[in-house]
Amino acid sequence: MEITRHFLFNLSLLLIFMFISLMWTERIGTNSIPKRTATLYYISSIFLCFAFSYNLTDTIRLDLRDVPVIIGGLYLGIGPLLAATAILTRALDGIDSGILTHILFYGLLAFSLWRLHPWFIGQKAKWRIIFAVLATFIVSFGTVVHIEWINPPHEKFDVWMAYLFIPSLGTCILAYSVEFVRKNLLMRKHLIKSKKLEVVEQMGAAISHEIRNPLTAAIGFVQLLQEDRVQPSKRKEYLSLVKGELESAEKVIQDYLTFSKPSFGAVEVLNIRRELAHVLTIVQPLANKNSVRITSDFAGVGFVEGDRQKFRQCFLNVLKNGIEAMPSGGELVVETLFTPAHVGITIKDTGIGMTKDQLDRLGEPYYSTKEGKGTGLGMMVVYSIVRAMKGTIQVESSEGEGTAFHFMFPSTRNIRKENLS
Repeated sequence: MEITRHFLFNLSLLLIFMFISLMWTERIGTNSIPKRTATLYYISSIFLCFAFSYNLTDTIRLDLRDVPVIIGGLYLGIGPLLAATAILTRALDGIDSGILTHILFYGLLAFSLWRLHPWFIGQKAKWRIIFAVLATFIVSFGTVVHIEWINPPHEKFDVWMAYLFIPSLGTCILAYSVEFVRKNLLMRKHLIKSKKLEVVEQMGAAISHEIRNPLTAAIGFVQLLQEDRVQPSKRKEYLSLVKGELESAEKVIQDYLTFSKPSFGAVEVLNIRRELAHVLTIVQPLANKNSVRITSDFAGVGFVEGDRQKFRQCFLNVLKNGIEAMPSGGELVVETLFTPAHVGITIKDTGIGMTKDQLDRLGEPYYSTKEGKGTGLGMMVVYSIVRAMKGTIQVESSEGEGTAFHFMFPSTRNIRKENLS
């Protein structure tokens, strides 16, 4: 059973090689197996089979090169290319009368696989596997009959066992693996598409909900303004309210645009201490209203590159959320940390905190911890701006103990070094 053991070893090499190829494809993160990669695998497999072939006689070498030729020809339609590769490997062993037999055999096989490919792809997965195994069995049977005709081997049972069992088994395993990978990739595509549709639906619901409310109020005041008996003082008040509602709707649209296209219009060097002090001045009245004490600890001066307006918007959203998380008062701490490479900003509150589930979903479209009072757009904007500035966010929170946001941005010096290198 030496030939059978040799064929099993050859098959194991094909499977290991295929496993490595699939791991590499998974690592590069594609949603489908590139045809070029698959073609390279089948061509390399043919050479691998030739390198570990079994010398039955001085002129007859037994191997499993028919398996990658059949699988690649049926699934990818590259039968002629693989057949030419198989003929080339035979030519490497010497040009003799046997090469003509190989040209005739693989020429017929290439033409058959090329014509069968369109029909084969249209079949169900189960029937594709069955047909591939059946095709391999027929080719292997024909090969053994040809060997018996030109040079009957002494190890008849071993040759028949190896050629009728191992190639069919190998084709079954490889075809099943191909179908399994194709199915997983298709499921991944559907999952990604479903997630995208879900995000679109959530964003649509969030935006329509937030815009409808101010527009409805604005329409109501416009209807009041259309009445002839409206006093001038009331008319001025109604116009002011209409303007406020329209500005609220415009802010929602601006938040969405910031999330969807977080690119910066004017990039400049920002003084972290100065920008944070400006934002703290803006939120101070809201903090006083909620009995929140703001404490700042700015360690030195750090600089980052970004859009000034968006940077302020980012931290304004975080600080307002922190203040609103302390309706009964508390403390809001803003700290900075500077290194030659990075600028760190930490914002901590002593508010209600978040559960693990809320923490995991933070930043998702239309997800808010404000019990129906928010849309989640604010935190989405925060994450988008930080990503655009090549920064990172880490959030720590415990229910009833407060929340801490840790921001990390590359410093201006580090950015310039990367651009020069």
